[in-house]
Formats: sequence, structure tokens, C-alpha cells
Amino acid sequence: MHVYPVQPCELICKDYRVRINGAEIPLDSARVSAMPFNRRWPGHQRQIEQTELCNFLSFCVDGPVEIEVIPNKPFDPDRLEIRPASLGIRPVCADGVIRFVLPSAAYFTLEPWGRHGALHFFADPPADYCYIPDQKTYYFAPGIHDAGLIELKSGETLFIDEGALVYGRILAEDADDIAILGRGILDNSREKEVILFEVNAENNDADVGNASRTHAVELRYCDRVKIEGITIRDSLCYNIKPSGCRNLEISHVKLIGNWRFNSDGIDMHNCEGVHIHDCFLRTFDDSICIKGFDFFFAEDPAQATYDAIHHDGEVFDTFRNALVERCTVWNDWGICLEIGAETRAEEICDIVFRDCDIIHTTSLVLDCFNADYAHVHDVLYENIRVEYDDIIPQPKIQTSDADKYVQTDPDYAPQLLSARVSYNAEYSDKSRRGINRGITFKDIYLTGRQLPRLRFDGYDAEHMTSDIRVVNLVYNGVPVKSLPPERIRINEFCANIELFKE
Repeated sequence: MHVYPVQPCELICKDYRVRINGAEIPLDSARVSAMPFNRRWPGHQRQIEQTELCNFLSFCVDGPVEIEVIPNKPFDPDRLEIRPASLGIRPVCADGVIRFVLPSAAYFTLEPWGRHGALHFFADPPADYCYIPDQKTYYFAPGIHDAGLIELKSGETLFIDEGALVYGRILAEDADDIAILGRGILDNSREKEVILFEVNAENNDADVGNASRTHAVELRYCDRVKIEGITIRDSLCYNIKPSGCRNLEISHVKLIGNWRFNSDGIDMHNCEGVHIHDCFLRTFDDSICIKGFDFFFAEDPAQATYDAIHHDGEVFDTFRNALVERCTVWNDWGICLEIGAETRAEEICDIVFRDCDIIHTTSLVLDCFNADYAHVHDVLYENIRVEYDDIIPQPKIQTSDADKYVQTDPDYAPQLLSARVSYNAEYSDKSRRGINRGITFKDIYLTGRQLPRLRFDGYDAEHMTSDIRVVNLVYNGVPVKSLPPERIRINEFCANIELFKE
């Protein structure tokens, strides 16, 4: 076991002291969302009062370790949680100290005070690579680096070593055989919006089209890409945005510090051959999304979509063959595991979400939101474990700076499963609609106080949601045989919806 060095940053959180195998270790800090309060773009970022600081620690383990945690204020041992529960970690509390054994590498949270003030553990497995100096590797050693924009070309590797804090962002276009590796931190906090024109901050109906924003990692039309091990903190917009990419693997990546508007996790557009596994994502907006192209802000969205699909003599009109597995998700506002909403692709198919833990959510959990024209088919959500808080913060829209967040429904519960063909006047294609067919939700385990809610919608008789199967939905350890009518919504443009099969 060894602990990664921590570099000083502007954020200082001292909620805990931690010892591993008897040695006290340094903690890092991040700013996260404290409430699910979103708004149309007001020309400035969220108010700092809507956020809080949290601690995280990063280290590598190759066997069991003994951990002691000392919170800086009192807590109720009976309400202490370690999530995901599937890890089976049973802490022991005595004299204000929390003790437990971590048997192997894992990403998880310790929560003495509920969802606020959580301690995030990023315990990596040993890396199967090391830094080898060469002319095609950008190397960042332990220390602080103000890198700005890092552009990767074909055959190049970016290595962020453990203990390295790199302020910057990464861009690659038409680059093949590239890699982003290491156990250090890519910090996007110094990236700011460029305001293109002013909008009214109060009761604003405009979206973020008046601001130009970049993503922490953006990949355009790349082939054979590997992203492994890094932590991304405080992304301005999406943490990782691949568009038109093929043969992409993302593993052991940790996302934290997402509090700004549209700080999604991994949002992918018209890609093929994607494998995302063993990652931790705490995001403000959507966590992992399979999408078509999204050019609803363009002056001519149809032409922009055509140009994106037809790139360099090739056609990128399909999202095919994606596997997301063994990921842990904490979502503070948006959707956890999603197809859509942008679906400007001819097909989105052969998609699998498997063996994942959802440890906190406020909105839709497993969703297929077909808001454009794709034929979405052959989708599987399997062995997904969802943990609901006793009181789930209810997502709210802020309309002015003076608005304050208020929880109005203590029994609020988000939709657990959803598949929809829909139209949105702002960003859907105006002339075409899609269909959903052949979506299976299998071995879905929900724990919590609130019963599951399900929703299935088609658009019209020609654009339906059909052949949907819900197999072995389990609520608090008991297979669900039926639900009250108010917990299930199925509109008239659905067909062959099979619920609660065994």
C-alpha cells in the first residue's frame, strides 16, 4: 500500500483525520454541489452557497488495509453509512473513531452525516504500466503544473504521475493510438466561460448558448484511445466528451468536484466500441450518457449534424457496441445511466450497463430518453444496485439569484426506470422522431424507503416504445410482483411492456 502525495490547492477542507495501517495520511479537497438547484444560464456560475467542500484521499492497495477515520464533529454511529453497500464493509465505532478493514481496491464513500460532508476513498489497484521516457510522451511529475491546453496527436501518451496536479484541459482530434494515463489529478478549475452576449439573469428562458465553454477531456474522431487511472476535479462542463470515437476504453477514472452547470461525467456522441469500467463518478449533471450528436445551438442544426456525421470521408451516424460495468455513481442533479436526450443518430444499439452501484441520486436513475430520431434497440441494464436516501433532495429550478432551495416533498422519489420517445421544442430535431425497441431492465435492486417508480412513453403510433422487459426488480430484498398504479406510467404509444418477470 502507498499513498499518493497531495499538492496544496485553493480548497481546504478539514472534516477528517485518516490513518491507514497506523500511519496518518494527507487528504485532498474538492468543491461539490450541496443541493439539486439548477437554472437556465444566468451569465454567471452557481452561487457558492449552493456548494460545499468535501475531502477525498487517493492511494494504491494490493491487499487488505486497516483504516481509522476520525470525523471533526460528532456523529450518530447508527446512521453511519459506507457506500456502496455491496462492498459489505462493516465499520466499528468507538470513542469517536471509525475503524474498518478494506479488503482490496475499491472506490467508496464514508458518510457519518448523510450525503453532506462525505469522505471519498479512491483506493486504486496497482497500475500495470509505468512511465517510460520517450518523445511521444508528455510527462507530468509530482508537483503543480499550469499546463493550459494539452493537444494530443496520433501515437502520443499523456502521463500524469501520482502526486501531480495539472491545471488544464486535454483535446485530441483525428488522433489514433493515444493514451491518458497515471494516478495524478487533472484540475479544470481555472477554465472559465467566455460570455458571447449578455442575457437577462432573472427569469431567463435562454440556455447556455450565450457562453462558450470547454470540456476537461474532449476527443473528436479518435480511434484506439485508453484513459486510465486519473482523477478529474472541477470540470467546467463535461469531464470527458468523446465524439465520433472508436475503440475507446476508460477505466479506474475518478470524477469529483463537479458543481458547475452542465458538469456531466462521461457523455459520448456517435461512438463505436466503448468500454467504461471500474470508475467513480460524482457529477452535478448527468453521469454516463450514450448520445447522438447535439447541435441544437448551431445556427443551422441540421447542417451542423450532417457535417459532423460526414467527417473526412467516413460516416458517423450510429452509436454501437458500448459496455459500462463496475462503476459507482453519485449524481447530484441529473440522470445516472442514460441514453439521450440527444439522439441524432440513425441507430443507437448494442448498449449494456452492467454491475454498477448508484449510491446517491436526485433524478432519473436508468433512462432511455430518445428526444431526436434514433432507432434505439438492443439495450440492457443488468445487475444495477440503487440506494435511495430516506429523504431524497428534490431537483428544483432556480429562476433568480434571490431564489433559495427548499425541499417541499419529504416523500419525493425519482423515477427508477424509464424509456421515452419525446420531443423538446428547444433542442429536438423538428422533422424526425425515433423509436425505442428491445430494452431490458434485469436484476435491478433498489433499497430505501420509497417504492420504485416506472415510466414508459411513446410519441405517436409510428414512433413507439415497445418490447420492454423488466425482469427481477427487487425492492428491499423482495422481488416486486406489482406496484400501485400511481407508481407506473405507460402511455398509449407503448406496446409489449412486460413487467415484473422472473
